[in-house]
Amino acid sequence: MLRKSMNRSSYAGLPERFFARVDPVPVAKPQLLRFNHALGTELGLGFGGLDAEALAGFFSGNVIPQGAAPIAMAYAGHQFGHFVPQLGDGRAILLGEALDGAGVRRDIQLKGSGRTRFSRDGDGRAALGPVLREYLVSEAMHALGIPATRALAAVVTGETVFREGPLPGAILTRVAASFVRVGTFQYFAARDDVDAVRRLADYVIDRHFPEARGEQQPYLAMLRSVIGAQASLVAQWMHVGFIHGVMNTDNMAVSGETIDFGPCAFMDAYDPGAVFSSIDRQGRYAYGNQPHAALWNLARFAETLLPIIDASADRAVELAGEALAAFATRFSDLSLAGVRRKLGLSACEDGDAALAEELLDAMHRNQADFTLTFRALCGAAEAEAGDAGVRSLFVNPREYDDWANRWRARLTREASQPHVRAEAMRQVNPAFIPRNHRIEQAIAAAVEHRDFEPFATLSAVLSQPYRYQEGFESYADAPRPDERVHETFCGT
Repeated sequence: MLRKSMNRSSYAGLPERFFARVDPVPVAKPQLLRFNHALGTELGLGFGGLDAEALAGFFSGNVIPQGAAPIAMAYAGHQFGHFVPQLGDGRAILLGEALDGAGVRRDIQLKGSGRTRFSRDGDGRAALGPVLREYLVSEAMHALGIPATRALAAVVTGETVFREGPLPGAILTRVAASFVRVGTFQYFAARDDVDAVRRLADYVIDRHFPEARGEQQPYLAMLRSVIGAQASLVAQWMHVGFIHGVMNTDNMAVSGETIDFGPCAFMDAYDPGAVFSSIDRQGRYAYGNQPHAALWNLARFAETLLPIIDASADRAVELAGEALAAFATRFSDLSLAGVRRKLGLSACEDGDAALAEELLDAMHRNQADFTLTFRALCGAAEAEAGDAGVRSLFVNPREYDDWANRWRARLTREASQPHVRAEAMRQVNPAFIPRNHRIEQAIAAAVEHRDFEPFATLSAVLSQPYRYQEGFESYADAPRPDERVHETFCGT
């Protein structure tokens, strides 16, 4: 047994209409593929004292931890703009909670653990490939310093799931600040259940935004906090070239964490219109559209809160509109601040936004790799000899030269020394990201050959994205033409 029991989910203390009580469906022959020891220690549940067989039992759902009260959460959502009034955890089960070392409440959830009341026509299971993808990308996001759900464990089930064909089954254990989504609010708003919306808002305030409780209008304060958290999150996505791929309202966590890594991808060559998700046929969630998509989702969130923001419908709309109007300024400020850091600029000047946009435009025209360009700029900021590394990424190097002249003129007005500036830039411009082709190689090795070494190696490299790692330089490389991944797929 665990040395410390898991806490019953506080969400399970809400009325029964918020969830369905359900136990994970046992699997045949669970085997532990990966256990995140650092995260396990952080959660303080004593997982590290268990052997692989015992861990496989817990993280497959075959053994329910003491104190757990498994539930599947109800929620709705706009999927690519179309409202679906009932979705819910169709293949995920919330086991319970833990208080981490900082006293923060964390949800622990099994994904791929069997059918629930919300499964509809699904089998409630997950295939190995999507489990490995989410493990790699969610932990890489955490290492990059971007709020995200965490991966605690991955287990192969010894069973087969069927998608386009037979695939090995697996279960991911993930950890979040909470799994409350915009779609959770929509579920109750669609049923005109104002009492449930209010109860849910109270729960979110108590758990995530306790400072809102002291405000004159706490639900409006909560809305403003969620808007600010999402503006910050999407700005951070943009700074590393991350494309979520499926920004439906049921995939937006009100806590401000990145959630659900199905068809996500990181850009190679910079392109604001980049889309990888096979189900995003119109480019709704393209890289450059993500701020607009976030604001659209937040508007849907605000709509659910109108009855509890103010008794006057007109006044509620006015207040919510004012809160939403702050998103653009907040996002723009955070985006520019992040780009300044990426370019080695600490002071603020009016022309900085234009300077950054000129670089991005040149990168787009020249098919320059997003991550490699900004990483190479670190060396160029230290000495002009570093320009060669950036120029090599441009089809027409003269376009970089023209921009670099303006950038260097701007740097002369900075107080920091070149080596200090370059080192600061290396702390925000990663060398290693979850390259799509590397992820696919790791998945193919695991699924087709039961070889998990590429997964383990890639996971280790991604855990230190800002650090030069001797011997693993090739993991920073952009894909060769024959290695490029053009589409990513949802795990269902």
